[in-house]
Amino acid sequence: MARLTALAGGAAVALTALFLPLSPLSLPAAAHEHPSGVTDLVTPAVVRVEATAHIDITLLDHIRDLVHVERSYKVPIGVGTGTVVNPEGAIVTLTRVVKSEQDLAVYAANKIFAEHHKVKIPADFERHKLKDDVLDHHLQQCYPPLTSKATCIFAIRTDITVFPNVSPADPKGLKADLVRAGSGPDAPAVLQTSGRVVGSVGLPTAPLADRVPESAGSPTNVAGFLGRPGPTVQNTVEIAHLAKGGGAGENGRPFADPEKKVDEPVKLAGLADRGLRGAPVIGDKDGHVVGLLIGGGNAARMIGIREVTAALAKAGVAPRRGAIDSTFEAALTRYHTKYYTEAAPGFQRVLELYPGNVVAAALLKDSLAKRGGPEDRGVRPVAVPPRASTPLWPFIVAAAVLFLAAATGAFLLWRRRRAPEPKPEPPPLVTAPAQPLDDSAGQTVVVRRSQPFAVIPQQKQVLTAQEPSVKYCTACGMRLGAAHRFCGYCGHPSET
Repeated sequence: MARLTALAGGAAVALTALFLPLSPLSLPAAAHEHPSGVTDLVTPAVVRVEATAHIDITLLDHIRDLVHVERSYKVPIGVGTGTVVNPEGAIVTLTRVVKSEQDLAVYAANKIFAEHHKVKIPADFERHKLKDDVLDHHLQQCYPPLTSKATCIFAIRTDITVFPNVSPADPKGLKADLVRAGSGPDAPAVLQTSGRVVGSVGLPTAPLADRVPESAGSPTNVAGFLGRPGPTVQNTVEIAHLAKGGGAGENGRPFADPEKKVDEPVKLAGLADRGLRGAPVIGDKDGHVVGLLIGGGNAARMIGIREVTAALAKAGVAPRRGAIDSTFEAALTRYHTKYYTEAAPGFQRVLELYPGNVVAAALLKDSLAKRGGPEDRGVRPVAVPPRASTPLWPFIVAAAVLFLAAATGAFLLWRRRRAPEPKPEPPPLVTAPAQPLDDSAGQTVVVRRSQPFAVIPQQKQVLTAQEPSVKYCTACGMRLGAAHRFCGYCGHPSET
């Protein structure tokens, strides 16, 4: 019975192993793959960058009496978009956004001279001449460079302000310092925030790709701000495609619509002039930054990620992700795979670490609205996917064969235990042939046996009063008759 039970249990285990992969309960949970083609992974780290030059100038007017004229001017340098690359506040943008290509001292000289001497000089960055030789001589001595005979003394500083994507909007922004400028206006520049930072664990960052997509027509997204972030100015995202070739150096890689429906270089150039200059170009494959938007006018291009990482290395800045980013990315993955119940706590945690995160707040609101609804995969049973590539009949045939083998073995074992085992037969008894009685005196008959006989123990003769005439052979113990002179079995003479 024990063997039968074990065999039946083995068959049950085998059948379970065959059919368990087909059960819905045995299917693994849906893989939380990172969503493709989304910009939500980068947009929390996109910031508005504004740079302004503050010029303090002193004019030494000694045409008549020596007079010191002091003025202060604020000159816009550039506006654009930057990307935070580590929680400490390191930002990459374009050099032209934070460093003017024009000579700011020339602008201040033109302005102070026109105001003080009441002459018509344009407030621009060009060097001008006056009809009055004396005034013109003093004007030329006011222009840089500074010499011992200069009539103007300059003190110029650059104020860089970064406005993060938070709600409510930050009207003051974060102050930043220029760590390293590029060799050209479209080269990457590295900034470092020097003021207060929202939250306790730093700023959200954007992941940087390893290389630029090589194939022509690769889809990308350009994200940035056309103004200071606020209720009326939201993040702008534009779809673009990379053209074939290029991408190395400051010349960049051009854009081109593979279907030729939109003139993408012109479209993106207009956005660059309005505030998207230096905006991150986001790859559609994994949502990482593959470059920065450069150009303007009627042609926009992309400078590759290798130039960006090289600029960071020269500035001694290491890009890395922080605690906010890991929490946000996990919640974002669950959101895009429609696990809204699981995504909501993650977005709430992001808002605790970085209050005002616009993207996390919007996704949290949507997750709470869809939580427990028909779209929420976190509260629905996992559906069995179609198994078109693996038919069901091989499993059924294998299970039937195994079941028949188990049943046959069990039946044979049961039948064997039911059949009675044969008992061994005892060996036949061998008796010696009877010898005729010989009346001759003193003759002994010897009986030879072909098989040995078992020794029969002599029995003790017990005589009773009821049988006084009973005799037994003293050699073999055989009972003798009253008239027997010899034993009929062994031939031994009887004692009379």
